[in-house]
Amino acid sequence: MITVSKEDYLKAILEAESEGESVISATLAHWLKVSPPAVTMAVRRLKKDGLVRVNADGRVRLTAAGRKIARKLTVRHHLIERMLAEIFGMEWYKVHDEAERLEHAVSPDFEARLFAKLGRGVACPHGNLTELESPASRRRRGLLLLAQAEPGENFQVSGIYERDRRLLEFLEQRGIRPGAKIHVAHRNYDHTLTLTTGVGRVSLGISAAEKVWVKPDGKAVAKVVK
Repeated sequence: MITVSKEDYLKAILEAESEGESVISATLAHWLKVSPPAVTMAVRRLKKDGLVRVNADGRVRLTAAGRKIARKLTVRHHLIERMLAEIFGMEWYKVHDEAERLEHAVSPDFEARLFAKLGRGVACPHGNLTELESPASRRRRGLLLLAQAEPGENFQVSGIYERDRRLLEFLEQRGIRPGAKIHVAHRNYDHTLTLTTGVGRVSLGISAAEKVWVKPDGKAVAKVVK
């Protein structure tokens, strides 16, 4: 039987892989905010069910069966985020947490109806595609991290790391949201970036800038809101 807990572990492994991480027990403890002993027990059950395998170096990998379940859950998560934003008008920085709670309750029939209503191939409210992408895949599409953006250039926000609600609200307050225009004014001595966004001139630390994917945009930055 595939429980909600098992689904959460499988999705966490898939998501961590997409972020370019080597998934070990400590990774899962951090992502799921559970204790190392709890992870050990969970991985043991998943291995017994044929959903993961554990390499000699301790890396946890999804089997084909485990990946199928994780992929199904990420698709449903994506659809719920879009439903909440596009149909109910929920703020983009709130939908991830709601989708985490609702994704396990989506039936195949409801999933089909969501696809019929919302369509396919559209990014979620955070700018991320249905198919989880690795950093390398995003770079092949011409994207780069805001942390690596050159001063004096204009960019448009493409996608944002969505699993940290406080970060999302922090960025929203600074006018950094999917689709937003950004001008990188300065790279400062204290490792912050000075940016011009729709709310004015703001400062952003590198740790936050490393969670924002942007694409070059030759057009002028959006007009500052007074």
